[in-house]
Parts: sequence; structure tokens; C-alpha cells
Amino acid sequence: MSLLGAAIAAGLAAIGGSIAVAIIVKATLEGVARQPELKGTLQTLMFIGVPLAEAVPIIAIVISFLLLFQ
Repeated sequence: MSLLGAAIAAGLAAIGGSIAVAIIVKATLEGVARQPELKGTLQTLMFIGVPLAEAVPIIAIVISFLLLFQ
């Protein structure tokens, strides 16, 4: 049963992380399309936001591995 729980946690973490990164990149591209002069600022904010959005799925993967090997 813990194998199923670990697989579900890992899968949902991967899906959630990819959706979060897609939303961040989409918003950055829309912002650059509206105001091209802010490209550098928006890109910097994107490079800060993407790792923050990826931190939660990485933690979920670690927790799923802990469930798996417990």
C-alpha cells in the first residue's frame, strides 16, 4: 500500500510542478509581449520564481521516497 502512496505522491508532485512552471513562464511571456522594455526584470523574476515553484515538488518526492523505504 505504501508503494501506491509513494507513486501517487510522486506523480502528483511532478504534475503540480510542471503546471506551476508553465504558469510562471506564460505570465513572463505575456509581460514581455506587453512591455518589451521590462524583459530583463521579468526574466530575473522568472528565474527566481521557477526554483521556488519547483521546491515543493522536490520536497514531495523526498517524502514519497521516505514512505517507500519505511
